[in-house]
Amino acid sequence: MKADGVFEGGGVRGIAFTGAIQAMEEEKIEWERLAGTSAGAVIAALLAAGYKSYEIREHLIELDFTKFRGRTFLNYIPIIGGLLQLMIHLGFYKNSYLEEWIDGLLSAKGIRTFADLPQDKLKIIASDVSNGEILILPDDLPKYKMKPSDLKVSKAVMMSASIPYFFRPVKWKSSSQFTSYILDGGLLSNFPIWLFDSKEEPRFPTFGFRFIKEEITAGAVIPTPVHLFKNMFKTMLQAHDLRHLTEETRERTVQIPTGGITATDFDLNKDEIEFLYQSGYSSAQQFLKSFDFQKYKEIRKKTKNAAGL
Repeated sequence: MKADGVFEGGGVRGIAFTGAIQAMEEEKIEWERLAGTSAGAVIAALLAAGYKSYEIREHLIELDFTKFRGRTFLNYIPIIGGLLQLMIHLGFYKNSYLEEWIDGLLSAKGIRTFADLPQDKLKIIASDVSNGEILILPDDLPKYKMKPSDLKVSKAVMMSASIPYFFRPVKWKSSSQFTSYILDGGLLSNFPIWLFDSKEEPRFPTFGFRFIKEEITAGAVIPTPVHLFKNMFKTMLQAHDLRHLTEETRERTVQIPTGGITATDFDLNKDEIEFLYQSGYSSAQQFLKSFDFQKYKEIRKKTKNAAGL
């Protein structure tokens, strides 16, 4: 069966997607179009390039996640170093390692820019904070006087995964000569399940993949500005997800528990990596056992009629 796939952002928890994808592959699901935000953009890009779940998993297992914290000499200066990073670069760490890693994997499949992929195969979500707009790549490139061959897929993935303050924003100088500051797509759409929807009855389903997150506990202690920001960002993402989790969305979404693992837990051990993988695999298996495309279309039709569409 053909299907579109949309992957939520979630940092290192994206490992869980590899398990979910394997379960889909075992049921002969073929990906028509793919989209994602942040970690979801990583998975979507690799799938669009032709990687299979077992290949992605192998590369992730071999990956040194600590390198994602791209440190400079300032990071090693206690207290004041971090403050200087924020003041000078607007983020604690560089995110260039992700771009280099993704670029190497895509190049091995002959993919560099969006022009190397079939049209509409891949959509990556980022946030243009200079203009206050969501950025859907490559669709929005004409706004910046650019074409698909002007933007490397790896650069778009890095843009999508640039968590505010944790990573430096990407300074993107487009063909229009204006410099835009680009940050994590999760600021505006962490789970873009709506992306491939149309008014017509779908010929095949769009499967969403998202994480079941632990809720912020009432009365949580927030001792520093950094803790305050982390909780604000987490709250924002959760609120955005809840707005999109209608009955129709739940019917087509694989929801994956990730325990207490957070997006920036870059020091995962082997047991935690295996837990994420197995959680994704079992969640997708259970989802596929109960998914009924005809039932989904009926729910979708009822939802659209109720909304007067």
